[in-house]
Amino acid sequence: MQLIKSIGILSCAKTMGVAHGLLGLVFVPFFLLAGLAGFTSRGGETGGALAGIGLLAMAIIMPFLYAAFGFIFGALFSWIYNLVAKLTGGIELELGTQGSV
Repeated sequence: MQLIKSIGILSCAKTMGVAHGLLGLVFVPFFLLAGLAGFTSRGGETGGALAGIGLLAMAIIMPFLYAAFGFIFGALFSWIYNLVAKLTGGIELELGTQGSV
């Protein structure tokens, strides 16, 4: 058995930030489509246009927000894990080679 005694806070935060930023990119096409639909809708004089502008702005901002929150919560999680691991001993893992059962 291998034991995870601590997690590098900055390395975890960077990894989680990039992973969540990429996850945020998955939603960009949906926000773009919804924003374009808002522009073409006839929901009042400016209602559709404002909704379209808001959704297009979200398409631009969302990946950065996801990355920022992923970084912050990745750092927070690893810091809390390190505190708890001192009390509990950490997580045990059984590692093997490829093809072994």
